[in-house]
Amino acid sequence: MNTTDAILDAMKKAGKPLKAGEIAELSGIDKKEVEKGMKQLQKDEKIVSPKRCFWEPK
Repeated sequence: MNTTDAILDAMKKAGKPLKAGEIAELSGIDKKEVEKGMKQLQKDEKIVSPKRCFWEPK
C-alpha cells in the first residue's frame, strides 16, 4: 500500500474530517510524508476541506 492509499484509508476509517497530524497518528506515517501525500490527493481531487486545516475523502 502506498502513502496516498494509506492516508485515504485512515480518513475513511475515522469517518470525520481530520488534520494532517491526526492522519499521521492513525496511519503511522511521518507527518511530513502525510503532508506530501495530501498535496497529491488534493491535485487528484480525492480529498476536500470542509473547514480550514481539516480534510476528508471526496
